[in-house]
Amino acid sequence: MAQRLIVIGGTAAGLSAASKARKLKPELEIQVFEKSGYISYGACGLPYFVGGMIEAPEDLVSVSEREMREKRNISILIHHEVKAIDKDKQQVRVMNLETGEEKIWDYDQLVIATGAVPIIPPIPGIDGRETYYLRNVEDGIRLKNRTVNGGNACLIGGGFIGLELAEEMSQAGVQVTLTEQNERLLPFLKTEFSQRIQEVLAEKGVKLHLGKSVDTIKTTENSKTAVLSDGQEISADFIVVCAGVRPASELAAKAGLQLGSKNAIAVDDNMKTSDPRIWACGDCAETKNRITGKQDYIPLGTTANKQGRIAGACAAGQEESFAGVVGSMVTKVFDLTIAVTGLSAERAEKEGFETESVTIRKSDRASYYPGGMDNIICLIYEKKGGRLLGAQGIGSESVAGRINTLATALTCGMTVEEINQLDLVYAPPVAPVYDPILIAASQAMKKVERY
Repeated sequence: MAQRLIVIGGTAAGLSAASKARKLKPELEIQVFEKSGYISYGACGLPYFVGGMIEAPEDLVSVSEREMREKRNISILIHHEVKAIDKDKQQVRVMNLETGEEKIWDYDQLVIATGAVPIIPPIPGIDGRETYYLRNVEDGIRLKNRTVNGGNACLIGGGFIGLELAEEMSQAGVQVTLTEQNERLLPFLKTEFSQRIQEVLAEKGVKLHLGKSVDTIKTTENSKTAVLSDGQEISADFIVVCAGVRPASELAAKAGLQLGSKNAIAVDDNMKTSDPRIWACGDCAETKNRITGKQDYIPLGTTANKQGRIAGACAAGQEESFAGVVGSMVTKVFDLTIAVTGLSAERAEKEGFETESVTIRKSDRASYYPGGMDNIICLIYEKKGGRLLGAQGIGSESVAGRINTLATALTCGMTVEEINQLDLVYAPPVAPVYDPILIAASQAMKKVERY
């Protein structure tokens, strides 16, 4: 009788695990349970679906249930929620959310890919009518249907999703007010970078309230009012909560599995949990930070796919390990691109590194070529020896490619002197002869202390 692999979660990590396991062990019986009504969708595209840039929810789906079944021989049941894991009996209890029926399934190997869930701040009135979240396709459909009607929206939280929604909803005709309890947006960025983001939002008509929390939300028949910590009141037709996410690890915790960083499921380099027959991957699991060498919680789609492949391979009997990540992220706020990799200066100091940093401004094209836009690049590195610890950049779309280059340097443990020796491309329409990366590295070298 064929062994059975059960995968809990049908998005990035879960389907990567199932697909990898299928390639390695064709005879394996694979069953995937997905709580929502969609699988294999790009969650990072949801803000652009809400704003109308992406028309249909199906456009976010990479692989359909039918394709998974007919081309990959992977069975998927949507609207099925795993309610409990019995790791001693190697069983899961699954509820069909459409009928309420429950069934016990046996497994030989289990992969948990339950993802993350929105953080719901403990604000009185937050669960009232006309409050929205954005985590899955159903959330996106609901919010999009509200957005097309226009009106005033109050966004709670100024992280990447909050900023992307502020852009998309504004362009869709909604008057957006964004509240953030920190004194500035994206506080892991350099102060001047945060200020530039705030300027761009203000220029585009987004109202900002920074350094103030929402203390309560009052709901009337026709509107909602967010009352801030300083007593100010924001009147809105609807509220969108973008206060971040936390790992969906309750199922694992109830099963007795060990939790780790920020209550994510603790895993080793093989994505194995504290139970030898259970693996975890994606936004529900912790990951190794390659710079600090410690376990961390960095919920990103790229990480989820990589972890899923490792978990699937190991569940199918092949020994593979995940080296970890450096935490590379990028987003766009109207015409401004923001990208980061590695540690911020503050985080590096907390981790015990003695750091230096340098910031430069340089056009992304030759100075004489029309259409150039400044890139502002910041490097964070060890004071002694100059090993790169992190990088941040804002400017044109080309910032993303430059931060990718620095993420590669970071992964390889390069120093700023070695980065300065990189043979980077040059052509007037594409890049200046001295690339912003090289300018930043050469300036950083001046502050490095030799051993």
